Amino acid sequence: MTEIISDSAPERAILFSVDDGSFDNEASMEELRRLAESAGATVFCESIQKKDKPDAAIYAGAGKIEELRSLCENNAIDLLIADCELTPTQQRNLENALDTRVIDRTTLILDIFAKSAKTNEGKIQVELAQLQYLLPRLAGRGKALSRLGGGIGTRGPGETKLETDRRHIRRRIHNLEEALKKTERQRLLRRTRRKKTGVLTAAIVGYTNAGKSTLLNALTGAGVLAQDRLFATLDPTSRALKLPDGRSVMLIDTVGFVSRLPHTLVDAFHSTLEEAAAADLLINVCDASDPRLDRQLAVTKEVMEQLGAGSTPMVTVLNKCDICREPFLLPFSRRTVRISAKTGEGLRELLQTVADTLPDTVRRIHLRVPYSEAGKAAEIRRFGLVENEAYEEDGIHLTARLDLALLAHYQKYRIPE
Repeated sequence: MTEIISDSAPERAILFSVDDGSFDNEASMEELRRLAESAGATVFCESIQKKDKPDAAIYAGAGKIEELRSLCENNAIDLLIADCELTPTQQRNLENALDTRVIDRTTLILDIFAKSAKTNEGKIQVELAQLQYLLPRLAGRGKALSRLGGGIGTRGPGETKLETDRRHIRRRIHNLEEALKKTERQRLLRRTRRKKTGVLTAAIVGYTNAGKSTLLNALTGAGVLAQDRLFATLDPTSRALKLPDGRSVMLIDTVGFVSRLPHTLVDAFHSTLEEAAAADLLINVCDASDPRLDRQLAVTKEVMEQLGAGSTPMVTVLNKCDICREPFLLPFSRRTVRISAKTGEGLRELLQTVADTLPDTVRRIHLRVPYSEAGKAAEIRRFGLVENEAYEEDGIHLTARLDLALLAHYQKYRIPE
């Protein structure tokens, strides 16, 4: 058991896990510690029990429960965080046995999401996930949610307080789902419009705290919040980016992933994650300084396959190379780029790799624009890559590389080859 003591956070927490060999327990506990710290907890210690399988009723064995109870009593522990998704029965029995508040990995992540959500859509998605997770766990959550004994002002039309709470939550879930459907329709319309106009999209995906927002800021000056903590940003951001070949691509920042991402979150954030699933290219940002880099890659690949984007072209970005100079053991390809989003190192190579990997939609054409329509020449400079420009008697002659979607707009200025 490793003791980690800090006085900076108000809630003292014990991290606990049953190691049944089904996943990398050490890596998962390290991630849980970072999640707890991101939520504002002080991690007092970590405790792991090796067991063939978790106890169906109380998650851990009797001896370990007694050990945890003693730790909680003697060290003023406020919270025990289980590195799993507890069943309602397990959570209730643990709280009764330890006389300490107990939450699980999913609840912890939902709490961090609730703190990070800023837009209306993000808040709706988080609340929906929280309520869907809370609904089966209402029974036994204290006197406020228990069956009332009756009395003036407490009686309802034949319903218990618990049943009333459930009806209220189901109604709220329905309203939130309807609100999300509206945003989903709006997203679908935007995606359809982008496809129709030939706008290419690239989704920045990857592990949480790998530097996705920092990269978006470095490439586009988006001004997105970028902090060294898990899930610092939650709400998706889109920005236009011009590539070296003259094409423009819409960069879409997405929510970060963690191992064993709860299905509740995947379901609630489905409309947001669909932006990544529908992209023409995935930019998978990894933290090159993380010793478990291969695990980050595996988690992102697994989530994208769940979303149906397993076959989408992907550029792998090994970020934070400014603090990691050791050789990488992972296999490299022409779609793997080493960068530092913080210092700007490797960004030019990344842009060229993105341009090379995106579908070829650019054509080289010769144009003659009359001086009376010089504004069109300015558009071509803005939306394309001008290779040569000359001012002749009959107008402005340009040799430019333009996206196929834009060719029709300038067809009348085209000079036959």
